[in-house]
Amino acid sequence: MNAATARHILDTIGNMFPDAHCELNHSNAFELTIAVLLSAQCTDETVNKVTADLFQKYKTPEDYLAVPLEELEQDIRRIGLYRNKAKHIQSLCRILLEQYGGEVPDSHDKLVQLPGVGRKTANVVVSNAFGVPAIAVDTHVERVSKRLGLAGWDDSVLEVEKKLMKRVPREEWTITHHRLIFFGRYHCKAQNPQCQVCPLLDVCREGKKRMKTSRIRKDKEQETSAKRQVAKKRLQL
Repeated sequence: MNAATARHILDTIGNMFPDAHCELNHSNAFELTIAVLLSAQCTDETVNKVTADLFQKYKTPEDYLAVPLEELEQDIRRIGLYRNKAKHIQSLCRILLEQYGGEVPDSHDKLVQLPGVGRKTANVVVSNAFGVPAIAVDTHVERVSKRLGLAGWDDSVLEVEKKLMKRVPREEWTITHHRLIFFGRYHCKAQNPQCQVCPLLDVCREGKKRMKTSRIRKDKEQETSAKRQVAKKRLQL
């Protein structure tokens, strides 16, 4: 992909979702870290419903460690994999207190060493909480990047991230991450992407394939309908 096409894609998505932002509710770096940890294999909507009460009950790392693990599990039981996530949260809080004075570190390298915090989570935290440019690749970003040709079909998540970092100006990494998520979540959906009204159809290999398949199916349906009409008329004669 050439630079002009990449710029066209970024500008188009930017015009569609100029106000894209992190949809996980939080008021500080610590809450954001907990929210992103909980969001693995779970929707932001569900996480926000759970954290509405969770963040009222637990304000600091000490609060999460002051209750039995079973109680924390019950507090987040609506979240997928809640047992493992409860363990990760308490382990993470313990490390924050022992090594970082109870504060979330602003270093990506230190964040990925925390329990339950992978590369994606670390990227989200450093970019949204500390203003460090980063591109976090979740399912939406990966899907959209591959469909639009910003990355290869067989690229790993890390490879997708590296290619986006090359194609997108560094100062646009964070906002592009949010815009790609919004584009994937509300327009280029996994099952029913809005290809027929997509302004990027001309550069989308997935969209072209889907529209071609749709036309072939429609043509066959029209052909079958026409044959039925002819057969019906013959019977009437």
